[in-house]
Amino acid sequence: MPYNLTLQSTRPITHNVNELTFERPDGFDFTPGQATDFALDRDGWRDEKRPFTFTSLPDADHLQFTIKSYPSHNGVTEQIGMMQAGDGVIIEDPWGAIEDKGPGTFIAGGAGLTPMLSILRARQAEQGDLDGYRLIFSNSCEKDIILREELERMPGLKLDLLLSDEDVDGIHHGQVDADYLDSAGVDYNGIVYLCGPPPMEEDLAKLLAARGVSDERLVREE
Repeated sequence: MPYNLTLQSTRPITHNVNELTFERPDGFDFTPGQATDFALDRDGWRDEKRPFTFTSLPDADHLQFTIKSYPSHNGVTEQIGMMQAGDGVIIEDPWGAIEDKGPGTFIAGGAGLTPMLSILRARQAEQGDLDGYRLIFSNSCEKDIILREELERMPGLKLDLLLSDEDVDGIHHGQVDADYLDSAGVDYNGIVYLCGPPPMEEDLAKLLAARGVSDERLVREE
């Protein structure tokens, strides 16, 4: 069923990512990692639904999304980047196959971080640390890294940052490819979470399968 939400606040996270906070409808529940179909509540846009992941804690009194805008697309995310408090959106019931299956390796590309961010935040709130959790986070440039300071502060989380288009001291320069996976010592016997641009996901799913990561231990949207 549809739910009408009113934007309470927006906060810039990077040059093209914003954190949007809405009031939470009574009885609306989701699990960390789930998404919803999201549309702008204005003429000409209500049928333009896009999937976005909840990034707030599941027991918070608000709903939060961390959304990357693509102005060159002249579409929904560009409009979202210009939203102001008081604007309305429409969301649907939550859905999604990316869920917390315990400690493991999270591999994210760009905005693919968002379902993992929800899981990591909830797990940290529940148990106080993230021992056994590793995040491999790939971006084009340093300015694109979403919530870097928060990720670096998460207790127990092993964080690996990669930049494909920029060479920065202290950050691996390159892509998450076969050579990187093998040299980084990824645990192919554990749970692997995967979310990113479709070409990246498809390539990595094949590479991980070839290294013994079974379908049951690969957590991703199909």
